[in-house]
Amino acid sequence: MFPANRSMPPGVVIPVLAYPDVLEAAAWLCRAFGFAERLRIGDHRIQLVVGEGSIVVTGLAAGTDAAVAGLGHSIMVRVENADRHCETAQQAGARIVNPPTDYPYGERQYSAEDLGGHRWTFSQTIADSDPQSWGGVLVEGTRS
Repeated sequence: MFPANRSMPPGVVIPVLAYPDVLEAAAWLCRAFGFAERLRIGDHRIQLVVGEGSIVVTGLAAGTDAAVAGLGHSIMVRVENADRHCETAQQAGARIVNPPTDYPYGERQYSAEDLGGHRWTFSQTIADSDPQSWGGVLVEGTRS
């Protein structure tokens, strides 16, 4: 359905969950819910997989109280054409937070806020990017 990109987790809809301590949260999610670490990006972002799906664990913005951690959550959705998708969303009233932009990890993405204030990121694969080329560490398949 989508072109291959080693820097992108599997799935079409990818929840992005914010935690005060990314490393601790990822370890707990693996231990408690059976996720496996796929890709580590420094100590601020970790992709986890389970079955055919995935989530991204990310850090809370500096100074954010854990009680409002839910405000850091977002949903990532893979699309075939980010520009066309963005135009449609904007015409429907979505507030575009970040316009379509190409990133070194092989994705063209834009972010929007829906009518309920929820943050969405829409991502189009534009290249198969080796995570090491931009500082990621592919963990998937390296653990027993």
